[in-house]
Amino acid sequence: MSFFFRMASRLRPSTSEEVVRSIKDSFLALHTRTHAKALEEVEKNISSLRLLISGDGEVEPNQEQVLQITLEICNEDVISLFVQNLPSLGWTYIENHMELLDFLVGCYKNLDIALNCGNMLRECIKYPTLAKYILESGSFELFFEYVELPNFDIASDALNTFKDLLTKHETVVAEFLASHYDQFFELYSRLLSSTNYVTRRQAMKFLSEFLLEAPNSQIMKRYIVEVRFLNIMINLLKDSSKNIRICAFHVFKVFVANPNKPRCIIEALLDNRRELLKLLHNLPTSKGDDEVEEEKDLIIQQIQKLA
Repeated sequence: MSFFFRMASRLRPSTSEEVVRSIKDSFLALHTRTHAKALEEVEKNISSLRLLISGDGEVEPNQEQVLQITLEICNEDVISLFVQNLPSLGWTYIENHMELLDFLVGCYKNLDIALNCGNMLRECIKYPTLAKYILESGSFELFFEYVELPNFDIASDALNTFKDLLTKHETVVAEFLASHYDQFFELYSRLLSSTNYVTRRQAMKFLSEFLLEAPNSQIMKRYIVEVRFLNIMINLLKDSSKNIRICAFHVFKVFVANPNKPRCIIEALLDNRRELLKLLHNLPTSKGDDEVEEEKDLIIQQIQKLA
């Protein structure tokens, strides 16, 4: 066992409640003691917590104790205190304790604390540096599993966090997708093809909104020149759900309307022209939705003119 782990074992309180209470008290003291002394106390307590929940590389953490600590953290609202005190702690401190974010993401697997930790995560995501860390960490891919969890409330909460990660900070997201484009859309395409109706509908709805947002125009331009994604939209135009078909149309129309369509896209549209025209003629629209009707007519005309 390492020297630092032995030291933490001697210094830390004996119960989960006391561990978390010490952390909470040190956060509350940030505004009552001298700043340097208070930061030292926070650092000591967080270091003890990190060893308890992550181990030291030689000794594995006790999973039952980790669960107890997690429950106490939620009960005492410690992560909210952590987020509120971000300005006092400073970015250097936060960047040295990013594993707390991975810990919170992993909590979606626990029914008892998933929703509380989801709320805490969304508070953290308000800060660009923290959102960037989650996006670029291995934890982000877990959201593609979490949004399909059998528990509807937890899956919905995970989807809300997923959306926040991709919409709160335009520059951070643009940089992330520019460097992780293939990996991200490969995973996202699985959601669009999910056998779970709710997953499929939510994924299609979000994509139709996300790609059409002005800050994401470069991502959209890249997306609409790939035949694999056009084929996904064509399949979704056949979905049994009216809502999914309408959302799919809003992405499909951009493939067709693109004035710089590559030849592979044109050929895919020509190969499927008869079926596409039938699907579009039968596309259900709400009464009085003249804009969609007009767009549908224009797209039909463009497909008919393709050669």
